[in-house]
Amino acid sequence: MASIAASSCKYDVFLSFRGEDTRKNFTSHLYAGLCQKGIITFKDDQELERGKTISQELLTAIQDSKISIVIFSRSYASSSWCLDELVQIFECMKTQGQMVMPVFYHVNPTEVRKQTGECGKSFAHHEQRFNNLHNVQQWRTAMTALANLSGWDLQDRHESELIEEIVKDVLGKLRKSSLVSSAAKNFVGMSSRLLDMSMYLEMGQTEDVYFIGIWGMGGIGKTTIARVVYEELASQFEGSSFLANVREVDEKHGLIPLQKQVLSEILMDRSITIWDAYSGANEIRNRLHGKKVFIVLDDVNQLEQLKLLAGMHDWFGKGSRVIITSRDEHLLTCHGVDKIYRVKGLNDDEALHLFCLKAFKNDYPTGDYVELSHHFVNYCTGLPLALEVLGSFLFCKSVNEWRSALGRLKKVPNQEILGKLYISFNGLEEIERKIFLDIACFFNGEDKDHVMKVLVSCGFYPDIGMRVLINKSLITISKERIWMHDLLQEMGREIVRQESPQEPGKRSRLWLYKDVEHVLSNDKGTEQIEGIVLDSCNQEDEQLSAKAFTKMKRLRLLKLQNLHLSQGLEHLSNNLRYLEWDGYPFKYLPSTFQPDNLVELRMRCGNMEQLWKEIIKPLKMLKVIDLSYSISLIKTIDFKYAANLEKLNLEGCTRLLEVHQSIGDLKRLVLLNLKYCKSLTRLPNTICDLKSLKFLYLHGCSKLEKLPDRLGDMTSLEKLYAGGITTRHAPSSKLWDFFLPSRLLPWKYPNPVVMMLPSSLALRSLRSLDLSYCNLVEEALPSDLSCFPSLRTLNLSGNDFISIPSSISRLSKLEDFQFANCKKLQAFPNFPSSVLHLSMDGCTALKSLLPKSISRRFELENLCAAVDCKSILCVSVDGLTAQETIRNPFGTNTIRPSSLTLVNCFKLFEVQSKNITVLARLTSYLHYLLRHTSQGLYNPSTHLSMCLAGSEIPGWFNYQSPGSSLEMHLPPYWWATKWMGFAFCIEFGFHEPLPDSSNIFCDLHARIAPNQDLFLGHSTVEIPKDMIVTSDQLWFNYMPRISLTCLDLWESCNHLKVTFSSDQVTVKYCGFRAIYSRDVDDLVACSNPFQNLGLSCNDYVEKNKRSHDDYGCGSGEELNEVGNLASKRPRMPVDPES
Repeated sequence: MASIAASSCKYDVFLSFRGEDTRKNFTSHLYAGLCQKGIITFKDDQELERGKTISQELLTAIQDSKISIVIFSRSYASSSWCLDELVQIFECMKTQGQMVMPVFYHVNPTEVRKQTGECGKSFAHHEQRFNNLHNVQQWRTAMTALANLSGWDLQDRHESELIEEIVKDVLGKLRKSSLVSSAAKNFVGMSSRLLDMSMYLEMGQTEDVYFIGIWGMGGIGKTTIARVVYEELASQFEGSSFLANVREVDEKHGLIPLQKQVLSEILMDRSITIWDAYSGANEIRNRLHGKKVFIVLDDVNQLEQLKLLAGMHDWFGKGSRVIITSRDEHLLTCHGVDKIYRVKGLNDDEALHLFCLKAFKNDYPTGDYVELSHHFVNYCTGLPLALEVLGSFLFCKSVNEWRSALGRLKKVPNQEILGKLYISFNGLEEIERKIFLDIACFFNGEDKDHVMKVLVSCGFYPDIGMRVLINKSLITISKERIWMHDLLQEMGREIVRQESPQEPGKRSRLWLYKDVEHVLSNDKGTEQIEGIVLDSCNQEDEQLSAKAFTKMKRLRLLKLQNLHLSQGLEHLSNNLRYLEWDGYPFKYLPSTFQPDNLVELRMRCGNMEQLWKEIIKPLKMLKVIDLSYSISLIKTIDFKYAANLEKLNLEGCTRLLEVHQSIGDLKRLVLLNLKYCKSLTRLPNTICDLKSLKFLYLHGCSKLEKLPDRLGDMTSLEKLYAGGITTRHAPSSKLWDFFLPSRLLPWKYPNPVVMMLPSSLALRSLRSLDLSYCNLVEEALPSDLSCFPSLRTLNLSGNDFISIPSSISRLSKLEDFQFANCKKLQAFPNFPSSVLHLSMDGCTALKSLLPKSISRRFELENLCAAVDCKSILCVSVDGLTAQETIRNPFGTNTIRPSSLTLVNCFKLFEVQSKNITVLARLTSYLHYLLRHTSQGLYNPSTHLSMCLAGSEIPGWFNYQSPGSSLEMHLPPYWWATKWMGFAFCIEFGFHEPLPDSSNIFCDLHARIAPNQDLFLGHSTVEIPKDMIVTSDQLWFNYMPRISLTCLDLWESCNHLKVTFSSDQVTVKYCGFRAIYSRDVDDLVACSNPFQNLGLSCNDYVEKNKRSHDDYGCGSGEELNEVGNLASKRPRMPVDPES
């Protein structure tokens, strides 16, 4: 996929030749052969415009080509024009890594290399003709160097044969230099398809907006091709979005969610509001018309979808690309796409290869399986999905079983692919069939963990069943979601439809509203119905009756949203195992509903006042109750009837007055969520008997009068969120009493909250504590906070204390400490070195600076206001999502933009710069970037560039050299273990007189062969006038792995060269270091001071040495580069237990 991988080049190939020798024969035929294969080729008589200065055009064309083919012929050396071309090609090979391929056309290669024979005569003539022998010597040098490269000698061969060989080799080199080859190797037959796509996309060749259609039958690989191209190209655009399953999303939810996704992903704004699809279309056009974007619309089946998602070319900025996959070619033509790529099936070799990978876990069949394999491959007619499914079905089966399966296939010779795929379904066990049909009808594309829980509740043992389906290529797991190919889903749904083609009420599963509406409005419920799932209801004025539920005796799965019934609900199947009905319209569940096997009950946002008026018998299997945001709920059930409950979610039940006293009987309860239960005035004391409870959420219970006296007895408690509970009634000075074990409460003391507590007997499991906005005053905090030794997150924001107890320094595991908007806080204690995140904006009364004990370990948030840092000149982090301002460190009134700040600006200064080494500062920034990129917070292609005052490169850069360039010989397999990128540092000074502005450029190359350099990456920094000073400075630059080119060639790259250049500065010294994932922790190792890491600027460094073991090449683990596309979104904080 050459033109994608090196989009900055205008041409793939430049042809250098002597016109009178080869223009009308060999060169003309070679040019035609290259163009026929889609290779963009420059030949002077074809490309130069009249009136142009030919020499300048040729120089530019050579520089803009990836490969130069030099055709040495008898009179080539007689042309000074050809020799000037040769010198330019030689220079591009040395400086740009251009590939050069010589062809010897009816000329002896030795005569060319040594300039003898006719070639020597031509050079003798040049020496007599020109006074300037320097040019002649340049010609000789270039000719000798290029003629010594590996190439072709025509000799007595047929020209057509040689041209075919050259074209094939050029294609191979272009593919090899492509970024895509590493991705393509994971998909059989993908390389040629991506090469085709590169020609359709014309990346780097035009600034026009292109709409490209990918058309083919289901299962042919349209989405796979689009996904691989998207993952490779997305980083080259200002914004990108992959809209998967447009047809399905439109059918279920309409186009508005897709419009929001496009705008949110490209603009990085999740707060976008769209009221209707037509206003959404206008929003896309207005917001994106000036941006270069890359959008994929996958599986489009309606013209309206295209009109409202990507209506016209002028909706998007110059250079934008829109890829549309569809089974309907006419739809693509009607929308006016520029080109349509018609996906063909795999050829025989590719099909056999793919089939064997699935059937034998090998590249080729063996023994008696050879002929049978060819029969199956022929039957699949190149369809990748059929090959994968049948191959997986036949894995580990005997020859007789293969013959039997083939015989069954031959009985349905002209069946559509659905019939072919049924054979895999037929080979499943009964319980695996049920899982397959549930996924096909209900759960395709759903969250894996959620689906697993539902299937567990249905008694299907999904851990085993799902693995069987994955092994048979019937489903895949991607990004924690379950996916089933369209054709397989259609097959599964067709199987269910065929259970009763005319009457939906006699089918086992219902998933379409029209079928559910038919069953309910006509009372067509039967015992055959096992599951009903409606993610949304387009209900208008239909009069739906609940009477049909009476006949659904075997209903085990019911999931509805906002389904309204005209009459009361009198019956639900007692065989239900999973019940989810958001917007439940009635006050109670039916009294006859006594489900012995119910595992999960989820009734969110409904009108329920209480679950049952009366429970007759215990619900022994019930593990989850979720009644969140049931605003009419006033009381809970008697929990003795649900003794095995593990999760209880009552969040947002604003009218809930009490929690039943029996809650203390729930010995298995792990999670209790009472957030925003604003009418709740008290909790039963029995809640303290919940010995298994790990997560307790009380945030926003503003009327809660007090916490239970024995809250400290909950020894398993890991998270307690109680923010805002004391806004009215609770005595804040006694709040901490509730967190102590009851046997330790010293009631005889007048002020027990400040006494020292035995930490070994306190809440040792508590990891997260939120007491924000609880009106905590001075001395409300205990003087000894070490009673929470496991605490990792502490939120005290919005309280009224003046100081924080010094004992906080004993919380050795504390990582996240928030005390924002504590308006009366005046001073800091010494924080523990483990703190990674500190939120303190709005603390307007703070008088002191940050404590020195933490200064070297601060993360980037805490260095956001570098007001008095005289040594910091300029900081920019390209690719972060938030921007604030940072005051000019030289004290001027200029306010400079910075993408460094990630929290609101403080009124604090950074710690005194004299106490922080240059290295401590830059590694703090790098640590922050790497750590949060790995967590998905920021684009993994983000660069970090920073200028600092200084005159010595830190010893941490283990390769150093004077001057403006540096060559590194890295050990074998240096790239093998979690390599993340490269860090560079240079010492430089400005020329006199000082310029108005300055640019420094950094170019990275790899030596992959003698005289063959490969371009890897480029970075630059612009230093504005107000940052230019006479003293020496340091420029630090980090290039992440994913931003570099040619990642597929790293195995052969152990010789790297970095070059720095500028017209305004002198580069005095440069340094280099390869960054690995383990460096993320080592950069700011909170348990060790910086000096123990050997990071001081004065430390001795043994230049250009690093042991093989340091690179940890043993594991071979690769850095996860997904990317991707979801990684561009800012990650939202989510509590997995809530």
